[in-house]
Amino acid sequence: MASSKICIIIAIAAVFVPSILATEFVVGDETGWTTNFDYQAWAQGKEFHVGDKLVFRYSPGAHNVIRVNGTGFQQCKAPDGAEALTTGEDTIPLTYPGKKWYICGVSNHCESKNMKLTITVLSELGSPATSPSPNQTPVPASTGNIALLGCCGWIIVAIAGILGMVMV
Repeated sequence: MASSKICIIIAIAAVFVPSILATEFVVGDETGWTTNFDYQAWAQGKEFHVGDKLVFRYSPGAHNVIRVNGTGFQQCKAPDGAEALTTGEDTIPLTYPGKKWYICGVSNHCESKNMKLTITVLSELGSPATSPSPNQTPVPASTGNIALLGCCGWIIVAIAGILGMVMV
């Protein structure tokens, strides 16, 4: 009976702890995603982890959000075929560790009005994994078994805990 209660506690913790630890960052806080704001200063001192979310708030039609690579960030240029987010309330889940770069692709907002953000996403809180080195390309969770276990390991633990309770 005691072991069954321990399994229940472990299963509940495995399901809820990652979502409790995740943070939703509104880019620019009250200012939102707009021109002439120092997003690098805003990001400085913040820790972004796998499981967190970035929320870009802006007036639809006035701006957009495009994920780019380091070169695109430096040049304020979106790659061919890049899809711009345009809802004005764009939520981007941070699904794997590494550098992330975002720009506004409207007019010259990136080049002359400083509408760009770069962050480094760290491993999930409580995860023993470390961020990839700058020479490594992270594998999205949907394309690799190892990444899937790292990203969704808590789901596996929860399922195992529930199965353990049912079998006891």
